[in-house]
Amino acid sequence: MNTSKNMDYADRLARQMLRRTFLGKSALGLGAVALAGLHDPRAIGADNSRKGVIDPLPLPRKAKRVIWLTMAGGPSHLETFDPKPALAKMDGQPMPESMTKGQQLAQLQGQALVCLAPQFEFRKFGTSGAEICHLFPNIGSIADDICIVRSMTTDAINHDPAHMFMNTGSQIAGRPSMGAWVTYGLGSESDNLPGFVVMISTGVGRPPQPVAARQWSAGFLPSRFQGVQLRGKGDPVLYLKSPDGVDQDGQSADVTAINALNRMHQKRVDDPEIATRIAQYELAFEMQSSVPGLMDIRDERPDTLEMYGCTPGDGSFASNCLLARRLAQRGVRFIQLYHRDWDHHNGVREGVTQKALETDKACAALVKDLKRLGMLDDTLVVWTGEFGRTPMSQTNKGSAGRDHHNKAFSLWMAGAGVRPGMIYGATDELGYAAVENVTTVHDLHATMLHLLGIDHNAFSYKFQGLDARLSGVEGAKVIKGILG
Repeated sequence: MNTSKNMDYADRLARQMLRRTFLGKSALGLGAVALAGLHDPRAIGADNSRKGVIDPLPLPRKAKRVIWLTMAGGPSHLETFDPKPALAKMDGQPMPESMTKGQQLAQLQGQALVCLAPQFEFRKFGTSGAEICHLFPNIGSIADDICIVRSMTTDAINHDPAHMFMNTGSQIAGRPSMGAWVTYGLGSESDNLPGFVVMISTGVGRPPQPVAARQWSAGFLPSRFQGVQLRGKGDPVLYLKSPDGVDQDGQSADVTAINALNRMHQKRVDDPEIATRIAQYELAFEMQSSVPGLMDIRDERPDTLEMYGCTPGDGSFASNCLLARRLAQRGVRFIQLYHRDWDHHNGVREGVTQKALETDKACAALVKDLKRLGMLDDTLVVWTGEFGRTPMSQTNKGSAGRDHHNKAFSLWMAGAGVRPGMIYGATDELGYAAVENVTTVHDLHATMLHLLGIDHNAFSYKFQGLDARLSGVEGAKVIKGILG
């Protein structure tokens, strides 16, 4: 007997049996997964990607979701929410050197610094008597529902790093955005929409700076937590429609089979990006049926469309505000709207007038609509830019404008445990620097997490040997003075 030949034959037979067993069991497994998926999608693990890592929450939760209204370009606090009569009196006069000497400036560095009066009158609104620029009467109509913070500061003085700092707590690219942090911590309440959605609108004006996708990146967190951009015109998501000749049943079977194989591989290698791939396949398939209905606002009441001031399919900021409410109703955890072209180095009077026309009505409508639906109590709404503008004039072209400024700007917040009808903090008499209850971007992030029931000091992710946090490691504090 040839022992070597017998052993080769035995090895070949064993390999064949293994292949037969694998194929047979795989077929049975795929069938079982498909049947379970038809009966209950959660049974095949689709729900795992929706859960956050924080359970239970360490703090009482006021906010279930966040709607973040980003006025990209840097709105001037002096033409919106921070009246400065003393600056009006100094129009055309040199800025006091005691304020500006040795200070960081953007485009005005080394130039003569001349005061520019606020370009509009301010009016008192609501029983709180909040002073707001008269161009924003609709936001004025919700003055008793919002908290205006006039003492915000930031570390960055140019657009892209300032957006990075506001969104991630760092000027260094590659850090997770706040929306990614929140969905990582809390997960999503929606089975067929992303937990973090971004929409961008552009109105009338000069060509705006681009808004890079890294602003809603997951950074070093698992990539399934990155924001998904929905477009206001055309297909809301690229490749949303199935290819010609592919029906939904066939596509569902493909997704089920592919994810079953991915899960088998995941058990062997435990790679978080495989888990991401599984979750994204399932979510993408669900979005093919959920997103078209979400984006079609023709089923809204005519008076609702009028309240927001939008037309179905116009891609405007107003339409995006209405879509933000619809996303919130469907369980999306973090919704971020960008409206571009607030960068008024020249023509600040004309520019702010145009931006007010594009945003004032819709911002107020969103707050009123959430309140009408009983959702404002657990929805945190934030309105802010990435920095403010200088009290000094910049006249590169045309009429006067204002340069970038990081020592003072205003924002407002509403809902979810924020004290309504109040003004918090103050700037000096010329609006150059925050001087009372000075507030940082890290403080804002800490406060947002606090309202979501998260202790910002304990919410971290190990990266390059360090415990990274959204609120940084430099002593951020919750802004308790604005909490109800």
